[in-house]
Amino acid sequence: MGNKQTTFTDEQLEAFQDCTFFTRKEILRLHGRYRELAPHLVPLDFTNRPDIRVPPTLIVSMPELKSQKENPFRDRIVETFSEDGLGNMSFNDFVDMFSAFCETSPRELKTIYAFKIYDFNRDSFICKEDLQKTLTKLTKGDLSPEEVSLVCDKSLEEADLDGDHKLSFSDFENMVSKAPDFLSNFHIRI
Repeated sequence: MGNKQTTFTDEQLEAFQDCTFFTRKEILRLHGRYRELAPHLVPLDFTNRPDIRVPPTLIVSMPELKSQKENPFRDRIVETFSEDGLGNMSFNDFVDMFSAFCETSPRELKTIYAFKIYDFNRDSFICKEDLQKTLTKLTKGDLSPEEVSLVCDKSLEEADLDGDHKLSFSDFENMVSKAPDFLSNFHIRI
């Protein structure tokens, strides 16, 4: 009687709730999903704040991130949300990723992370090379290099408001504000 396993302290759960868009129940469900990925590595008890990182190969295998065919950005998503930038995810990284992609996450937060995902070279701008990588992933290589270059040039011409041949965050934010289906596409359900 009363041998209930404690996963988090009340303070930890409150902190997760304060920093995310999740309820206690959803945080516990996320912990369950995280633990399912590597039960040999991830303890049930997180009250002592273990420093555990699940490798990217396990994270990208989650059905929520879909197959490479359906979601060509799954590797970039995982890299972007991992503190080490290589895709190794702590539970905090994991919760942050799902929080940014949840339905209740605001457009502003989604835009920040979308920008980071498309900024392949991590220089805080989306340049032509970043756009080329993005377009190649989106079209699954169906366009010729010349077609990719042309589309990227036209996109930059239209979205680059200050004429510096790259998209700043404000250029990107302006572009995304005109995309009606952005919010519905930038979403993962747990």
